[in-house]
Amino acid sequence: MPVRTYSSGMIVRLGFALSLAVHFDCYLVDEAIAVGDSRFAERARAALADLNARSALLLVSHQAETVRAFCKTAAILQDGRLTRYDDLDEAIAVYQAG
Repeated sequence: MPVRTYSSGMIVRLGFALSLAVHFDCYLVDEAIAVGDSRFAERARAALADLNARSALLLVSHQAETVRAFCKTAAILQDGRLTRYDDLDEAIAVYQAG
């Protein structure tokens, strides 16, 4: 079927799958594992773990569990300012405090 007929979630899944077909030194992932069913989420997590072992990974997520699973440091963008945290627990606490 033509891509224009795909749902937005399916387009994100397709884009994520295509990015896995080519090796990059750095990947930018924006909530790709938050779309789709649980089977896709599990496969995406496994793929991200593989990517994280061989490439740099810049992950955008609102899910603390995802950040803990793949990140060593974090940054929070708030009111146009980006603040970097070496301590994930601190970053997550600041994010959740809003």
